[in-house]
Amino acid sequence: METHIEEKNVVTGGESGVGEVDAIQEPYVGMVFETDKAVKSFYDEYARRKGFFTRIISSRKSDRDGSLISRRLACNKEGFNVNRQKPGGVRVRKRESIRGGCKAMIKVTREKPGRWVIKTFEKDHNHGLVISSDKARPAPDDKDRRIRELSSELNRTNQQLAVCQEQLQTVLAYIEEHNQGLSKAVENAVHNISEVESDDIMYCKGEFGKFP
Repeated sequence: METHIEEKNVVTGGESGVGEVDAIQEPYVGMVFETDKAVKSFYDEYARRKGFFTRIISSRKSDRDGSLISRRLACNKEGFNVNRQKPGGVRVRKRESIRGGCKAMIKVTREKPGRWVIKTFEKDHNHGLVISSDKARPAPDDKDRRIRELSSELNRTNQQLAVCQEQLQTVLAYIEEHNQGLSKAVENAVHNISEVESDDIMYCKGEFGKFP
């Protein structure tokens, strides 16, 4: 018997991949998205509201053209850390693990271009959830707005720096021109003094030459 999945909530996503979804919407098997970015944005926002973090635990690409065809996103406490050892049996010291074998995850598959479908949804966590306030943990839109504000501020600073550099170049050019003029004036003065001294010497020789 064929099961028909009603596409009542197709989650769209532009270049940023931010999905247009209800604030309290929960994932479900058969949920349809337009892009893999929309999937990740949706699950990240869902996790933020529920009180956990996410990470990509696996991806699969097409053997034909290398394009992404499936992905699994899970709670960041999924799985367990494996103890590693260096050659010789020396254990590598590692940071305290945050993983605890949590099973919460979603798996999405690309059925065709512009159609990503949730195939698996595990809702339950094996650990407590901590819901952060919106002020403490900004939504993606707030992050994008802050990035734009910082970019604009950086552009203004760069423009001011360019003006200062231009003014500095003007001052340095004026100083260089003034120094060249001053050097020329000193050179002319020295030359004039030398000519006067030479004339005085010739005059004195001429005057003294009149006496026997």
